[in-house]
Amino acid sequence: MLEFREGGLAYDVLVDPVPDIKELPPCAEDAATFEANARQKALHYSAYADGLVFADDSGISVDALSGAPGVHSARFAGPNATDQANNQKLLGELRRLNSKDRSAHYTCVIALAERGRLLTVVEGRADGLILDHPHGAGGFGYDPLFFYPPLDRTFAELNPEEKFAVSHRGEAFRRLLGYLKARK
Repeated sequence: MLEFREGGLAYDVLVDPVPDIKELPPCAEDAATFEANARQKALHYSAYADGLVFADDSGISVDALSGAPGVHSARFAGPNATDQANNQKLLGELRRLNSKDRSAHYTCVIALAERGRLLTVVEGRADGLILDHPHGAGGFGYDPLFFYPPLDRTFAELNPEEKFAVSHRGEAFRRLLGYLKARK
């Protein structure tokens, strides 16, 4: 959410959480795809809010791991896994396979809903490589391992504005704004 709030400022768009979201019944993220999870969340939370509500689901897919961790990115090392544990498991899986293929991509799917009705779904993607060791102190999740060749740095080495300009979330958000602009 923080990335969208900060990223929205660059486009003069105010992004706020659904009011009292912590008191609302949680929405399960148990679908098999990023899109299905984003749809579930947008439809669920839009029933509790006036106006437009968007929800995203995102994660990293590693080619050598047949797309894993994918929708399980946040809990790759277990239900309450830390970023460090997830990163260690990812590196362990790649070492176990002894694969030279380190290609990976982040995906972000955003679903937009209003009062329980789905309006659109957009997607963003960022392609990169998984490094053997973390680099950088910024970002979160797999960012210290995700090397982005066009900028010759990991996502964790980018400042928030640089990252949002090239990230999967930034791309999906810009596509959402394009939809909203065309809708007017």
